[in-house]
Amino acid sequence: MIDPVLRSVHVHPVKSLRALSLTEAEVQPWGLAHDRRWAVVDAKGTVMTQRRHPRMALVSAEPLPDGGLRLTAPGREPLTVPVPAPAATLTMDIFDQAVETVPAGEAAAAWFSAWLEDDARLVHLDAPEHRRPIDPAYALPGETVSLADGYPLLIAASASLDALNALIAEGDHAHEGPLPMSRFRPNLVVDGTAPWAEDGWTRLSVGEVTFRVAKPCGRCVVTTTDQATAARGKEPLRTLGRHRRLNGKLVFGQNLVPEHTGTVRVGDPVKILG
Repeated sequence: MIDPVLRSVHVHPVKSLRALSLTEAEVQPWGLAHDRRWAVVDAKGTVMTQRRHPRMALVSAEPLPDGGLRLTAPGREPLTVPVPAPAATLTMDIFDQAVETVPAGEAAAAWFSAWLEDDARLVHLDAPEHRRPIDPAYALPGETVSLADGYPLLIAASASLDALNALIAEGDHAHEGPLPMSRFRPNLVVDGTAPWAEDGWTRLSVGEVTFRVAKPCGRCVVTTTDQATAARGKEPLRTLGRHRRLNGKLVFGQNLVPEHTGTVRVGDPVKILG
């Protein structure tokens, strides 16, 4: 077996929109640079995700040098959105956690409302260093997270995906496989491990950056959404339910908290430290 290496790096500039693949990324205390600093909320301020709006998978958000975004979607005119000035804030509800954000303006609201056929607003997390603490059961004092589901980064192993696809091929929805890694929306993908080796990790390094493993990632209906078409199926949840159930959750991948900042690059060695 080869020594583990970083195979790919991915960010999601707007929560639940299409992933962007990079060759390298800056690791900030709350996650990768450009990862989930924006989100879409409904009229009540509740976060909108692919859980209820699979069409979000078809929207791309390109980070711009000034921190803004360029939004594109099939059949729609692109929209450039500048970073909003923090003159007013909007309290969003992200999984029963109240977080202060800054609304991005009426043009972005109209663009997303038309695409999602629902009242929607784009918001920006202006101060990730203090806006949203990580669950204290898995964090040190002062540690924060972007608008990711709960933790700064998610890592997944390609060998584990291969093993999962082999199980899917033996099941009653084999025609849905093999599934690509994009279904699991990781930040970091590692090659060169044994299948499910990540279950035993507690601490690791990727290139120059070290991370603490917080907990396995419980998976939801988003994993059943084809990220290229927004179509829904049954897998991988059916197979995860049979083979990868832990404490009532269907798990794939591990949530990470960075111990310091730095840069990770495709090809970096991955070392398991504990």
